[in-house]
Amino acid sequence: MTSPMAQVKTLAVRCPNWVGDIVMATPVFECLRANLPQARIVGVLKKSAQGILRDSPWFDEFVDLGDKSWASFRAMRARLHEVRPDAAILLANSLRSALTMRLSGVKTLYGYRREWRSPLLAGGPTVTRNGDSIVPIPMTEYYLGICRWLGLEVPSQTKPKLFIGDALRRRGEALLSKYGVTPTDRLIGLNPGASFGSSKCWPAEYFAEVARRCRTELNAKVIVFSGPGEDEIVQAILDAAQTDLIDTRPDKVDLELLKPLVRRCDLMITNDTGPRHYAVALDVPTVVIMGPTDPRYTNANLDRTIVVRKELACAPCHKKVCPKQHECMKEIKPAEVFDAAQELLKTNTPVRSEIRNKHE
Repeated sequence: MTSPMAQVKTLAVRCPNWVGDIVMATPVFECLRANLPQARIVGVLKKSAQGILRDSPWFDEFVDLGDKSWASFRAMRARLHEVRPDAAILLANSLRSALTMRLSGVKTLYGYRREWRSPLLAGGPTVTRNGDSIVPIPMTEYYLGICRWLGLEVPSQTKPKLFIGDALRRRGEALLSKYGVTPTDRLIGLNPGASFGSSKCWPAEYFAEVARRCRTELNAKVIVFSGPGEDEIVQAILDAAQTDLIDTRPDKVDLELLKPLVRRCDLMITNDTGPRHYAVALDVPTVVIMGPTDPRYTNANLDRTIVVRKELACAPCHKKVCPKQHECMKEIKPAEVFDAAQELLKTNTPVRSEIRNKHE
């Protein structure tokens, strides 16, 4: 069967919205470039997220996503009129993502047929359902389902990747030097925030205890990453840790500069949020503290990851704010997370994939 992509000369890719989803979609970008080596491929995503994909070989250019205001939509539409894509692939699931691309002049759209948008699409796969519920699968495989439907050759290795160019590498090295991190230091990254909502956040005092033990028992330097709106939780960790930690807030580390900093870490300890997926893509051993989210969406490429979670009746709920007492996160104790960190640091080779479901 000839792929619908065979005659496409300019392809727009409407990327996912969330940071982690963008990283988990990178095997799709790699697949598209491999199958369409002569095509002009244009990434459509938020300007603040474009640094995630910069330095990669997949895109010829980016268009700023504009679907939150009339002014931003008009700017996106004008750019897409200039680019004139023959077709677009939608990795976002919403009706809005299809509607705004059609209104921007892209008539041939491919993506999952869901969210009442099938009439706007030229075609695409359907999701697997169990009754009214969608059956969760790893997001990397979910996104690649569009490539398979399009008849593209999907590589056997589907691990996410991120790229760090020379200029970005030097910026990262300069910042680490400013922080006093030497090449021989053991460096552990903490990622205590989550733009999704407070339900994903492990308590600050728990992070502080783990940070203190990493400093005193593992002789590690600890770098604390933060994003917009996360000052309060970072400050609470710094106040409670009673030891010196590296605070990245004054340097306003963006999503691009975050890449070389995460890459330098010997270990990441993180909530189930974007930097977790950076660590996976950059081969950094990772302890993930998971509460309200379903592990089946990320149950792939876990060879250097330990996921610590509780099997509770109310989880996974996928709510942004916990309506109860946040048991799914509070019942994960610092000792469990520190033990997982020690286990990952025992060796530099990949460890057994593991999701820890602890029953009280």
